[in-house]
Amino acid sequence: MTATGAPEAASLSRTDTRCPVLAALLAGCALALGACSTTGPFPGDAGQAQEAGSLLAPGNDYDALSNDPGDAVVDASVPVQNDHPTAPLLRSLDVAPPQKADLWHRARSRFVLNLEERPRLSREMQWYQRNQQYMDRVADRARLYLHHIVTEVERRDLPGELAMLPVVESAYQPFAYSPARASGIWQFIPSTGRLYGLRYSWWYDGRRDVVESTRAALDYLEKLHAEFSGDWLLALAAYNSGEGNVRKAIRRNRRAGKPVDFWSLQLPRETRSYVPRLLAISAIVADPERYGMTLKPIPDDPYFAATPLDGQIDLALAAEMAKVSLEELYLLNPGFSRWATDPDGPHQLLLPVSAVPQFQQRLAELPADQRIRWHRHVIKRGDTLGTIAHKYRTSVSALKQANNLRGTTIRKGRSLMVPMASRSLADYRLSADMRRSMRRHIPGSGSKIIYRVRRGDSLWLISRRFGVSVNKLARWNGLSKRGVLRPGKRLVIWRGTAPVKAAKAKATKVASLESAPVPALASVHVVRPGDNLWTIARRYRLSARNLAEWNRIDGNALLQPGQTLTLAPAQAGAAEPPAATDGASGDLGSI
Repeated sequence: MTATGAPEAASLSRTDTRCPVLAALLAGCALALGACSTTGPFPGDAGQAQEAGSLLAPGNDYDALSNDPGDAVVDASVPVQNDHPTAPLLRSLDVAPPQKADLWHRARSRFVLNLEERPRLSREMQWYQRNQQYMDRVADRARLYLHHIVTEVERRDLPGELAMLPVVESAYQPFAYSPARASGIWQFIPSTGRLYGLRYSWWYDGRRDVVESTRAALDYLEKLHAEFSGDWLLALAAYNSGEGNVRKAIRRNRRAGKPVDFWSLQLPRETRSYVPRLLAISAIVADPERYGMTLKPIPDDPYFAATPLDGQIDLALAAEMAKVSLEELYLLNPGFSRWATDPDGPHQLLLPVSAVPQFQQRLAELPADQRIRWHRHVIKRGDTLGTIAHKYRTSVSALKQANNLRGTTIRKGRSLMVPMASRSLADYRLSADMRRSMRRHIPGSGSKIIYRVRRGDSLWLISRRFGVSVNKLARWNGLSKRGVLRPGKRLVIWRGTAPVKAAKAKATKVASLESAPVPALASVHVVRPGDNLWTIARRYRLSARNLAEWNRIDGNALLQPGQTLTLAPAQAGAAEPPAATDGASGDLGSI
């Protein structure tokens, strides 16, 4: 619906009709146009994670990412101003200047979704135009994955715009994690991931596996496209908010005698921005010069190739054999959560194309029992497979497999062979454990206490007992404030030299808001019950007006618990766009 309540014009779904426009316009030239839509507003088209060897260079975002709740890390910064005026979204079909045939060109040649002049689309376009640095960072991350995704989109004969969807979902950050528990560049939540064949274990999360998650996402999008009668905008809306929300909105409009296209439906607020954001990104990729923007070139060559394994391997050893950095290996294989591949598979690694031959040669020369470091553990009284696995940062299944155990019974005095990392765990800085620890805020002073959770404990009860806040207790331990504590779990608690006195509680609370430093990794804030723009802005020492502007919301808007707000401290790069997902989404979300 528009601001006046009048229904907007119906959206156009994918069209398969294409025409050789340039053949007629440039009959004397030996130049051919790959494809163009007869109804699309752009010529040749129709129509919102790094350099090898410097993947963790300043300005990139991988060094602060995690796969645990609360880890949706995006850059917080002041939008970069762009003096180029906003170009109209509708124009007559004309001929764009010849462009270098890079991967962006290949993707845009398959654009088939139509653009219409819409306020929602204009707002999203203006945001991107003000934030060139954001697009630069997205291109840096996408360089590793985009060729594979474009190839899969072509193989299935799908719209090229779908290759832009990870920009909206995750900004191509492979370790992105949303408050709705969605993970990976395609932002699958666990239930939908399982439904589409994405396996999960202690060692491996298929939602972050670039190849597997791309297969699952395109399967899901094809299913939605068929379900909503070939309307890609409705399919995309359902990808974000769930089929149920879209079907409900369609039924509501039909009962009221209203159109049932995307623009006319009353969908969740996040979804109403989500689809225009994708269309805006696609318009920029289709003709960046028209909108005063540039796209970092991405060569139209495969970045990675899959090489098979015949068992588990230490990722540090694999990186050494391939002569790539361990960080790059994790970025290409973000599905592996720990220091080694999953002993149960998938038994393959993605490596830079140039690194595959030497890796395969060295792998063939290395005996299987030397691909993992082994330690002999003598079983003591009270040991269980679970406690031993926890001690050595491995899994029960790995212990059982390595020792040919059928059950979980072990006996004192006997030995177990335990797989261990070849390096310090701190070297595996993109593993799940290290991403989690990097996100925790550790105070610079005070005494450290290890507390073992008892039956009936909660974060609130423990925080009261030790005179600390629930927020700090959760942050120190990488927990969600609403998470359930299991008896026996160990918590780290930091205490100052003097307890907080009740008589000073009010003054202390006010002082903490005024003087507490903003956590170093804070770039988003997940809204909690009772939050409003003013209290959040005060906590982070920001202006409420800026906070509203950075998140494209009204200054008097009612915030919903679980909603994610982008923080933008001064003197930083361009801000990431705010979350496009509905926090209550039952299917896929985004950060």
